[in-house]
Amino acid sequence: MKALRNLGSLAFVLGLFVTIFGGVPWHVLVADDPVVPTWLRVAIFCLLGGILVVMATVAIEQRTARPSEPPAQSGNEDGDLLVMNADTVPGRRVTEVLGLVQGHTVYAIWLGKDLSALIRLILGGELTEYTDMMGSARSLAMERMTAEATQLGADAIINVRYMTTSVIGSAAELLVYGTAVKLGE
Repeated sequence: MKALRNLGSLAFVLGLFVTIFGGVPWHVLVADDPVVPTWLRVAIFCLLGGILVVMATVAIEQRTARPSEPPAQSGNEDGDLLVMNADTVPGRRVTEVLGLVQGHTVYAIWLGKDLSALIRLILGGELTEYTDMMGSARSLAMERMTAEATQLGADAIINVRYMTTSVIGSAAELLVYGTAVKLGE
């Protein structure tokens, strides 16, 4: 079923682009009544060409992106960083507060998955496309926060909180923050 949904999403996206990037320019070049002025033709081709260039560069950047290397461990020899939303650690005491640490990301899904989610919104059921998107955003933001705490030499991050905001359309901002601390016995 997922493969069929992805095939339908791909067909939608291809149909949309063929209509916009093939149909509109053809109509602009062929239509004689009413006559479209030259400045408008140039503007339309600049607009469509600009969108294509932006999309192509984003696709190339995503394809060539390398996963970031984890930061060097410092101050936390065993590599385990305790992350919790309480303000105390049972059986341990906070010996030093290192400060606020945070991880942040703005995440989006591609238009095909957005279309699948729209259909689910009409028919009902879990919007798995957005569930997956937010799960990936949470993981990335948490990874960034723990990397910042590790660089400070923290043993734990306490009072961890998440905050989300809708940015535009299907893009969501996710911020995770907490207090990096050193622990004693």
